Amino acid sequence: MTFPQVKAPAKGYDVAAVDAFISATQSGESVVSSNDIRAAAFPLVKGGYSTVEVDAALERFEDTVAEHELRDLISRSGADGVTAEARAIAQDILNRIVRQPRKRFRGAPSFTYGYNRTDVDEFTDRIRAFYMDRGLLSRSDVRGITFRPQLGGYHEGQVDLLLDELVRVMLAAE
Repeated sequence: MTFPQVKAPAKGYDVAAVDAFISATQSGESVVSSNDIRAAAFPLVKGGYSTVEVDAALERFEDTVAEHELRDLISRSGADGVTAEARAIAQDILNRIVRQPRKRFRGAPSFTYGYNRTDVDEFTDRIRAFYMDRGLLSRSDVRGITFRPQLGGYHEGQVDLLLDELVRVMLAAE
């Protein structure tokens, strides 16, 4: 599979890295999970693949894999077990995002950058609206969100984990 490339000096995803990832997922040698797809990252290089095109393809692929994973989980645990697990994860997410702004996540280690607290708090307010008022929020919104860096901001790994779990809940809720 190939993607359109941007014209240098614009940057896109490294062609060899994307092709290697796609090739590995299609080889059948190892099982690729929706988490593996969501965590895929590629270096930016001049003239690489269009990030928009690659990201859209990976989202579709992730959705397909996640649907298979969900069907497998339902066959093993039953629909009630899957629903109970999704509800528990959703409650954990809600418990975190109703905390006071600037205290929703652990801070980044001293003298390092994390995610901008205001950006993250604003997005978690959107998540809360989604939960409480059925506000509009799509998986693409969650997957595509970016936060500015901030010295002493929120711990990136903790925020990323919450976003990954939210995508899982959204997929299970369909």
